[in-house]
Amino acid sequence: MKTLSDESCREELGTRLRRLHPETPRRWGKMSAHQMVCHLADAFRGYMGLRPVTNVSTPFLRRVVRPLALWVPLPWPHGFRTAPELDQQRAGTKPGEFDRDVDDLLRLMGRISRRPRDFQWQAHPLFGELSESDWMRLGYLHTIHHLRQFGC
Repeated sequence: MKTLSDESCREELGTRLRRLHPETPRRWGKMSAHQMVCHLADAFRGYMGLRPVTNVSTPFLRRVVRPLALWVPLPWPHGFRTAPELDQQRAGTKPGEFDRDVDDLLRLMGRISRRPRDFQWQAHPLFGELSESDWMRLGYLHTIHHLRQFGC
């Protein structure tokens, strides 16, 4: 299964992110391509404790949804609302210069997967405490979900 711990997977994501443009049309949802780039960067910041995100985890989300979302090889469904701290229409990071924001996202993706770590994993706002392999899988799946949103 693909994860951020695999360099070829990170390169694949980087290539696909570089194909995006600010005007790339979405297939679903409300975010623009540029907002999506900032959303993903904010999510990575949250994983590393650089951006606080409200915890709404429940036993059902941790025990039932987490393993399904991370390890069942099916695309994620559309239409889930994101946390206000990761929503660029609310409290998320506002888009700046597109190429610089993509570079920032790629830098964060690299930092997440680098060893040794220079940060402490935070509890995921929905899924709670995650293992290293869970974080690597989540980072990959979250990114690929939004790339699909924009046909990349």
